Amino acid sequence: MNNFKRFKTLTIWIFSACLIGAIVGTTTAVLLKTNDFLGNTRENHSWFIYFLPLAGILLGSLYMQLGKNTGNDLYKGNNLVIEGVHAKSKMVKRLGPLVYLGTFLTVLFGGSTGREGAAIQMGGSVAEAVNQWFKVNIVDTKILLMSGISAGFGAAFGTPITGAVFGMEMTAVGKMKYEAFIPCLVSSFIGHYIAEKTWGVEHETFVIQSVPELSILTFGKVIILACIFGLVSLFYCQLRHGIQKISEKYTKKNHRLRAFIGGVIIVFLTILLGTTDYNGRGLDMLGQSFVEEVPPFAFLAKLIFTAVTLGTGFVGGEAIPLFFMGATLGNSLYGLIDLPLSFLAGIGMVAAFTGGANTPIAGFLLAVEMFDGAGIEYFFVACLLSYIISGTHGLWPSQTVYEPKSRLYGMQRGQSIKKVEQTK
Repeated sequence: MNNFKRFKTLTIWIFSACLIGAIVGTTTAVLLKTNDFLGNTRENHSWFIYFLPLAGILLGSLYMQLGKNTGNDLYKGNNLVIEGVHAKSKMVKRLGPLVYLGTFLTVLFGGSTGREGAAIQMGGSVAEAVNQWFKVNIVDTKILLMSGISAGFGAAFGTPITGAVFGMEMTAVGKMKYEAFIPCLVSSFIGHYIAEKTWGVEHETFVIQSVPELSILTFGKVIILACIFGLVSLFYCQLRHGIQKISEKYTKKNHRLRAFIGGVIIVFLTILLGTTDYNGRGLDMLGQSFVEEVPPFAFLAKLIFTAVTLGTGFVGGEAIPLFFMGATLGNSLYGLIDLPLSFLAGIGMVAAFTGGANTPIAGFLLAVEMFDGAGIEYFFVACLLSYIISGTHGLWPSQTVYEPKSRLYGMQRGQSIKKVEQTK
């Protein structure tokens, strides 16, 4: 490639990444502000939860109707974006607006969900639109899809460096496509800047009030904790995918019926527990876990609520629910492990997410950006160990295994997580 072609390619990448970042930053701001409004509305009107089954029928109908003639199951969500990067499926532009509407319905009526899934899928949809508008070649199409992922994640959490790496790391286990670094970095920073500076988005802040001094004993405790959080993320992934598989099998992929039944189960669980703490995003208890003790089994309740919600066809994201599970479990271990409360919550929050997402580098950078670099040595160890302990599982079955986490797992290179799980 001569110098002119290199300059031309770099110019296309940067221009496209700026455009993707600006659009996704704006749409993510709409997502966050709307979710806040709908979440507050539901909290002020707790009876909204009783309409979740009806919202499920509407949501299932939308996905079934709009998924026709696309050649893809839109319920793949983030998996469809990953398959687009690997050129195994065609990215669908309508996926982004549809998942936004679905997330709004889920949050308003009390399903347990997050937001990064919607932001990532909108990022993929915007990137696909840019690819089509400018007739981008197949190689650069994959790169710009990754930049859409980066823009969505960076804008959703106010973590632009994490967003840049997440876009490169999310699609495959054991490999990052460094060729995409420039467009991913540009789109993530632009998306973050547009959301925060232009539209005034205020992201949640979590403060680790005390970090233990470096010692072999403390590292030993962190290693044990990382293993626990990795196993929790593994259990969540298996339960969530198991519920999805069973619900699709017995309803013959009638998504209206799946979501209706899921809504009924969530309503029943809410009445059984007598609280709405585990409906919606759960941001209040997530923040509380850093400053005071929370119910000891809060992590398990959120795990079940989220697995049922997303496993039966509601949509949104899984990062915040995993943040919740990890932080509240860390909080619950405060009486058993002699470490500061906020430190335990922080380790749990990041390690649980890393184990589920299979993104150890992005997980570590998330801790650095969210906690201002506090305890980075401990977070580095926790993220790597949680990633390894979660084994051959993950949130997104379409992730391709390019390098096994350990030869002890006996995984073959080049297979998707879904294929590995089916083989085992």
